Amino acid sequence: MNNQGILLVDKAPGSTSFHIVAQLRRLLKIDKIGHAGTLDPFATGVMVMLVGRDFTRRSDEFLSCDKEYRATLHLGITTNSFDIDGQVTSRNDHVPSRQEVLSAISAFQGKISQIPPMFSAKKIGGKKLYDLARQGIEIERQPIVVEVKTTLIRYEYPEIEIEVVCTKGTYIRTIAYDIGHMLGCGAHLSTLVRLRSGSYRVEECVSQEMLKNPEFDVRPFLRVV
Repeated sequence: MNNQGILLVDKAPGSTSFHIVAQLRRLLKIDKIGHAGTLDPFATGVMVMLVGRDFTRRSDEFLSCDKEYRATLHLGITTNSFDIDGQVTSRNDHVPSRQEVLSAISAFQGKISQIPPMFSAKKIGGKKLYDLARQGIEIERQPIVVEVKTTLIRYEYPEIEIEVVCTKGTYIRTIAYDIGHMLGCGAHLSTLVRLRSGSYRVEECVSQEMLKNPEFDVRPFLRVV
C-alpha cells in the first residue's frame, strides 16, 4: 500500500502543526512529512499534511490555494497576540450597534492591506517574528495585500462570528484586531476553524484524535493527486 500522499487532518485545539507531523512520523515511519499551511495552537480545522518527498516538494502548490475560516471575535478585550492565547493589553466596555458591526465588516471585502502581527511565524531577516515578540522586541513590518470576502454570521455582544474566504498569507487575527479598532472597543480572536484549504473541506478530514492510536492505519486515507 502507498506510503505517500496527502492526508487531511482536523487539528485538535491546543495542539500544534508540528504535533501532527510527529504523530504521522511515528505511525508511518517516514521522516519527510510537511504541511500546506500552519494553524495556531488554539485553532482547529483542515490541515493538509504532505507525506513523502514527492508531496513535500510540492508544498508551494498547496500553500498557494485560498482558504475559508469561521472565526469568533471577542469584543472589549485586546491582547498582544491578537488572539485568546495572548496577554490582555486593554479593556473597553463600549457596545457597538449591529449597524456599526456591519459597517466595519464591509471594509474587509476584496483587496485589503494588512500588517503582519508580531506574533506570527513570518520571517524577517531570517528571524521568526514571534521569537522577537516573546523577547519584547517589535520591529517594523511592511504591509501585505491580500484578498478577502468577509460575512457576518452572528453578533451577540461580546461576540462577533464571521466567515472569511481569503488568499494565502491572510492573518485572521489581524482582521479581528482591525475590526475591534474600527468599532472603538478593541477585539481579539477567541476561536478559529479552518473550514477549507483549496478544495479540501473539514468534513473530509480524519480527526487528530485518531492519530493518537498507535494501531491506526493511516495509509488508506492517503490521497494521491
